[in-house]
Amino acid sequence: MKFVVRPQHILSMGGYIVETDFPYRNVIVVNPTLEPIKIEVPIFDEEWVEEHRQLGLEIIPLTEKDNYLSNFRKAKAKLEKLKAEG
Repeated sequence: MKFVVRPQHILSMGGYIVETDFPYRNVIVVNPTLEPIKIEVPIFDEEWVEEHRQLGLEIIPLTEKDNYLSNFRKAKAKLEKLKAEG
């Protein structure tokens, strides 16, 4: 299945991680471009992270030790700054 990440939009993919041995509990996906980008879901392995970075997306993988809300707010603020500059 594929999702489309709208231009200059941010998504949280925690509900789409299906492997129990996946090292991250959540993945924040940021599309800083002006084009929509298709992503594969669900997330099965670590290769997904690098494959989607190569598409121009900012991928922020989160472990159990990472604070989701803090990371999401930082990514959102960075995206809002990018929007304001554009």
